[in-house]
Amino acid sequence: MADTIQIGILLYPNVTQLDATGPAQVLARVPGAKLHMIWKTLDPVPTDAGFSIVPTTTFANCPQLDVICVPGGGGQVALMTDEETLDFLRRQAATARYVTSVCTGSLVLGAAGLLKGYESACHWAWRDMLPAFGAIPVAQRVVRDRNHISGGGVTAGIDFGLTVAAELAGEEVAKSIQLALEYDPQPPFDSGSPEKAGPERVKRFRDRISGLLATRQKANDDAATRLA
Repeated sequence: MADTIQIGILLYPNVTQLDATGPAQVLARVPGAKLHMIWKTLDPVPTDAGFSIVPTTTFANCPQLDVICVPGGGGQVALMTDEETLDFLRRQAATARYVTSVCTGSLVLGAAGLLKGYESACHWAWRDMLPAFGAIPVAQRVVRDRNHISGGGVTAGIDFGLTVAAELAGEEVAKSIQLALEYDPQPPFDSGSPEKAGPERVKRFRDRISGLLATRQKANDDAATRLA
């Protein structure tokens, strides 16, 4: 029997659920995979979609992982200076085969000091915050740099999951998972990136998130200062 592949996805209050559940749906189908949804306690964790996810293990009880994944979400701001969470990520990253993120989860890895000198993806609206941690932002759905694999914003988590699945079990397994999930995107609108959405729509979006932008920028600056 093949060795168990220990895969852990971090949870936290106000996580963007698809950042976590998209990769989880894919990676749970990798042969030999044991999926862990991780937080400080086993209490249900509220997501930004109005429902909660129940963790399967805590920081204290989590095994050493082959893959550690940090999703994004509004709650990421609070993690940027949360030493308990950052220490957990550092411990896991020290021995993990793959250190990974989706969306603004890459900023949390940066705050933990785990992205210096690495190329990384992030949601397009926050990508320019990566250099504060010595990371190199790349405008791609999935970015691979050595043992670091990162996904862009939200829906890129599924592409990310398939990329990691191929690393763990081979391309044919990943293709079979894609078929099983009928992942064959044909969006009704062609507005999924700033380039396609156009400057007016991008400006309206940025105006709507101006409060979060300021809050996230401050958290990013504080985390970079602490890391330095």
